[in-house]
Amino acid sequence: MEESEIRDDLFADFGFAGSIAEESKEAAKIKNRTPIMVVIGNPPYSGESSNTEYKSHDVYKIEPSGGKLQEKNSKWINDDYVKFIRLAESMIEKTAEGIVAMITAHGYLDNPTFRGMRFHLMKTFDVIYVIDLHGNANKKEKSPDGSDDKNVFDIKQGVAIFLGIKKREPKPNDVKIFRADCFGPRSSKFEFLNANSIESIKWEEVRPSSPNYEWVSHDEKLGGKYISGFSVADLFPINVLGYQTHRDNFAVAENQEELKKRLDDFIDLSIDSQNLVHKYQLNIKSWDMNTSRKQLQVVSIHDYISKTAYRPFDTRFVILHPAISDRPRTEIVRNMVNKENLGLLCSRQQATPGFRHVFVTNMPANDCVMSTVSREANQVFPLYLYAKDGTKHPNLKQEIVDEIEEVVGKVSPENIFDYIYAVLHSPSYREKYKEFLKIDFPRVPYPKDSESFNALIKYGTELRSIHLLESPKVNRFITTYPNAGSDKVEKLVYKDGNVFINSEQYFGNVPEKCWNFYIGGYQPAQKWLKDRKERTLTNEDIEHYQKIIVALWETERIMKEIDKIVDQLV
Repeated sequence: MEESEIRDDLFADFGFAGSIAEESKEAAKIKNRTPIMVVIGNPPYSGESSNTEYKSHDVYKIEPSGGKLQEKNSKWINDDYVKFIRLAESMIEKTAEGIVAMITAHGYLDNPTFRGMRFHLMKTFDVIYVIDLHGNANKKEKSPDGSDDKNVFDIKQGVAIFLGIKKREPKPNDVKIFRADCFGPRSSKFEFLNANSIESIKWEEVRPSSPNYEWVSHDEKLGGKYISGFSVADLFPINVLGYQTHRDNFAVAENQEELKKRLDDFIDLSIDSQNLVHKYQLNIKSWDMNTSRKQLQVVSIHDYISKTAYRPFDTRFVILHPAISDRPRTEIVRNMVNKENLGLLCSRQQATPGFRHVFVTNMPANDCVMSTVSREANQVFPLYLYAKDGTKHPNLKQEIVDEIEEVVGKVSPENIFDYIYAVLHSPSYREKYKEFLKIDFPRVPYPKDSESFNALIKYGTELRSIHLLESPKVNRFITTYPNAGSDKVEKLVYKDGNVFINSEQYFGNVPEKCWNFYIGGYQPAQKWLKDRKERTLTNEDIEHYQKIIVALWETERIMKEIDKIVDQLV
């Protein structure tokens, strides 16, 4: 990204060196001394940019309202393509007029992390055109008609064309932003681009609005109603991404005894480190394991073992000490380890279509409880915060609580939690606001009256209890096992209401809607068994799976009841 300097000796070995060198010199003069009016390109996409010295894009790390961007993880703004867009923009700023035309990754169009970038570009250019070519394999994008949507390149990241125009005369009004979308096979996208020009494309004007200024088309009236609710991220001031060990195969176990055994081996300095690496298949690429082993000599390591919400209805044990788990999250350790608490789990964005990315926990939660896709990693919103003396207080913004109580009277923190949990499970709410729910943490409508509020609390409480497996009974669904064979999970076949785990044994009377039910990106009735492939199920496992099926059945039933009430709110 430095200005060009051409050396004659680079061409000395060629017979036409002189002419090329002279031409290159003249080109360099134009590049370095003449105002640049047009910048075009297809810059590289790299989340971990190698251009670490370039900092001009830091202007994108500022909130539209001013001040530092309030994002706990803004690393995506360091992507190479973002830096190239900023470089091009700065060139146009110097000349006070010109055009930037680039094809890049399309994440910046609606990802909330890029709101500072969008806002800055809106201040620079008079007119902006974007063609979202989609094709994002990571998001499993589909065409509106449900058919396949392919990328124009052989990459997983979706792409978009950006065209920014700055005129020399002062602009009288705000920036105009126009958008077009192109879905379908790669060949049809090429045909569309070849056959059209900026004049012939059917553009849709978008009007970005606070707080995120997304460059997407929204129903403004619907958006206004949605934004009038409160964000869960505002209601729960302390929230954090679920913990990340970066070595789950060692730091997470299905039973406490196994985890204790691993830890005892780890702190036993008589055991060679390489033997541990081999035995537990440890990845030590970015981990100083020997230092970690020494650190654990002076702590009661078993005190850091906790039950954990690992996947939907899948409770395991984890070691949450920074010597082993890279990101145990202080907020989770302090408020959820061996504490009486509730945590709302919610994803900020969705890679898979449809909002269903909400769950509950009463213990520390992994960042992948609802999905292994990084875009869908879940945040933990604890209901209570614990002080050092063991006392607790609600993790709720008082101004929002006051507004709720103004309508419904005095409420408990659990009341508010269960109200939110019910609303977020309303099919009508999910469908009506699906375009907003996929780009940021959900916003919840304020209660309309005490009657509907209390009704939703009832259903939210019931749903929460079911999801924590506190109430499901197993007598509705009976596990049918022939006497012959073992309880080993060898395969999964769903047929006529039976879930076969091997050629002879099956769980009987499993409704199809339970088998296919989604929580986040998982189908728990399938996921739980898949994670136990090649394992022999215990009696406790068999009973647990029955509870999962009942929980999914009851969830679907309660969601219908919730919808009768929420439909009037949204």
